[in-house]
Amino acid sequence: MTLVPTVSAQIALALADHIEQVFGVMGNGNAYLLDAFERLPGVTVTTVRHEAGAVVAADAYHRASGGLAVATATYGAGFTNMLTPLAESVMGSIPMVVVVGDQPTSGPRAWDVDQAALASAVGARTFTVGVENAAEVTSEAIEWALTRRTPVVLAIPYDLAAREARPSVARPIARPAAVIPQPGQVDELADLLASAQRPYLLGGRGAWLAGAGSALGELADLTGAVTGTTVLGRGLFPRGEFDLGVTGGFGADDAMAVVGRADVVVVFGAALNQFTTRFGELFGHDSVVVQVDVADESTNPRVDRFVRGDAAMAAEAVVEGLRSRGTVSSRWRESLDIAPLRHYEPGTGMASDGRLDPRSVAERLAHLLPHDRIVVTDGGHFLGWVNMFWPVNAPDRMMTIGTAYQSIGLGFLSVAGAARAKPESTVVLATGDGGGLMALAELETAVRVAGGRGIAVVWNDAAYSAEVTLYGRAKGLALAPMLIPEVDFAALGEAVGAEGVVVRTLSDLDRLADWAAEPAETRRFLVLDCRISGEILAPYQAEIIRVNS
Repeated sequence: MTLVPTVSAQIALALADHIEQVFGVMGNGNAYLLDAFERLPGVTVTTVRHEAGAVVAADAYHRASGGLAVATATYGAGFTNMLTPLAESVMGSIPMVVVVGDQPTSGPRAWDVDQAALASAVGARTFTVGVENAAEVTSEAIEWALTRRTPVVLAIPYDLAAREARPSVARPIARPAAVIPQPGQVDELADLLASAQRPYLLGGRGAWLAGAGSALGELADLTGAVTGTTVLGRGLFPRGEFDLGVTGGFGADDAMAVVGRADVVVVFGAALNQFTTRFGELFGHDSVVVQVDVADESTNPRVDRFVRGDAAMAAEAVVEGLRSRGTVSSRWRESLDIAPLRHYEPGTGMASDGRLDPRSVAERLAHLLPHDRIVVTDGGHFLGWVNMFWPVNAPDRMMTIGTAYQSIGLGFLSVAGAARAKPESTVVLATGDGGGLMALAELETAVRVAGGRGIAVVWNDAAYSAEVTLYGRAKGLALAPMLIPEVDFAALGEAVGAEGVVVRTLSDLDRLADWAAEPAETRRFLVLDCRISGEILAPYQAEIIRVNS
C-alpha cells in the first residue's frame, strides 16, 4: 500500500524505526496515523476497546519486552480517558510515546480542553508537531521518553493530521548514558561487604533493567549473602535456594526476621518504599543500609550510605574489588535453612463462610499454572496471595500495573501488551471482582489477543475487600458501599469467546490441568471465576491496619 506523505505518515515513519507494536483506539484525531501504521511493514497495530487500555497495554508491552511503548487515541475525551494509566506509567518510569489528536491550529473548539496542561498535571511533557517538523519533533519526543524513562505526549493538531508534510528528517536518537559509580564509593562498599558477617542483597526492577542479575549473583556467591527482591524484582537472583523471596509486606515473617538480623544491607535498583521496608521496621537498628541507584540521592531516610550509579556496573566493580582483596565468604547463607523460612500459613480449603480459602486456591494454582508464564495483576487485597504463593521466573514476567498510582481496574487492560511481548508464553491475569468490573471493556481485547495462551483468575469475594478490611472491619464504617452483588465472570468470559469456569471447590480447578495439556492453538482463553472468602486476611493487609490504627 502507498503511504501518502502526510504529517501523520511522517510521525508513523519516524516511530517505525524504533517500534514493532502500537496499541490504540481509532478516532477523528488519529485515524490518519493508524492508517499510516497499517501501511507500514514491521509494525503491528493492536486495537483495544477503551483508550485507557491503549496506555496500559503499551506499558505492559514495555515491561515484558523492554521495547519503546506506543499508545494512541483521539483528542478530547479520548485523551482524558488515558489520564489514570498515564499517571501510572509516569510513576512507573515507562518510556512511552502517547500519540493523540489535539485542537486545531486555529484555536480550541467548544469540546477541546487544554491537553498539555492535563498531561503536565500527571508529569508528562507534550510535544506538538507541525507541517514542517513532524519527523524531527517525533524524534525529540522519542529521545525524551528513552533518555528520561518517562511517557511523553505527541500531539497532532486536528487540521494538520491529513495535511501534506514538508520534508522533515528524523534525527538520530541519543541513548541514555550509564551512570558510572564513583571509584571511592565502590571501594567503601567493597570494604563494608568484605567485613560483613551477615550480608543481605536486595534487588529491584532497576537492577533488572540494568542487566545486573548475573553480577549480583556473583556478588552473593563471593560474600555468602542472603538475597531477596522487591515485587518488581522477583526472579532477579540466579540462586533461588538462597533467596528469601519478596521483601516487605508480602514476605514470610520468618524470612523477614532474617533480614532484620543482617549487619550490612545493600539495595540495588529499588526505591525502598513503605511497603518494601514494612513501614520502616524491616531492617535492624544496627544494620548498615547502602542504596545503589541512578537517582540523584537516596530515596529513603533509613539509607546510611548512597552510591549513585548503574546497578550492574556497581555490582561488577564491587565483585572485582572483593576478588582483589581475597575476600572470604561469610557463609551466612549456608548456615541458614532458607526453604522453611519462606513458608506461609497454608489454607484450610474452605473458609467458615462456605467459600474457598484464597490461600488454598493460590497454592493449588501455583502447581497447575503453566511454567512458561507472565503474571499480570490488577490491584487489590488478592495481591498478597499472588505474591506469596506464585513463583516468578524473572522480573519481566511479573507486572503490577496500577500499584504505583494505587489504582485498580487496569488488569484486563494489561493482557494484550504482555501477550504481544511474549507470544509463546501464557499470560496469567490476577484480578479482583471490583477491578475486573472496572476493566470489562478490555475483557474482549484480552480474549482476542491472548487467545489460548491467556488465563484470567478472578478473585471473586463479592466486595471491595481491601476497603472492607481497612474501613469496614477495622474502623466500623458502613459496609454497603463496599459490597458487590456476586457477578458471574465465567459467563462474561463466555460472552466474548472465552471458556468460563466457576470455581467453588478446589476440584473445580482440575479443569486448568486439562486446559494446560491441550494445544494452545485450539483451546480458548480461560476465565477462572474463583468464589473466595473475604474473611481470610492477607498478612500485608494486617500490617497496614496495624500501622494505621
